[in-house]
Amino acid sequence: MSRDVSIGEAARASGVKVPTIRFYEQIGLMPPLQRTEGNRRLYGADDLRRLSFIRHARELGFEVDAIRTLLALQDDPGQPCGTADEIARARLAEVKRRIASLTALRKELERMITECSHGKVGECRVIEILADHGECRHHHAGATRTA
Repeated sequence: MSRDVSIGEAARASGVKVPTIRFYEQIGLMPPLQRTEGNRRLYGADDLRRLSFIRHARELGFEVDAIRTLLALQDDPGQPCGTADEIARARLAEVKRRIASLTALRKELERMITECSHGKVGECRVIEILADHGECRHHHAGATRTA
């Protein structure tokens, strides 16, 4: 495979910023790259596909360790896809938890706004609810009160 694309061209082609590409190389998501006599990295088509894969996985919220595992699976396509399915299921479960939390948050904000008397700040339900977490119907996971 010809490796003749500079890091800047690889960044443009993959949508991954140059410092991020270097980071991916440092943490082992990208394989060691061929370099020119001037020590410039050279990227080929497979490297660009790998960068695009990583970018897309990050956009979907996969953590670096999950991406590393998915890349290892991709590098050995004869393996069963059970591990990939497990990773995707775990990500889906996390997305569902976040959606539920955001839905509850949206409802709380809507309630705060609806209950607002549109009068003076001293009578504003938004301010009251924010000032007294006990008034809030949406309980934040892991939230603690500070005195």
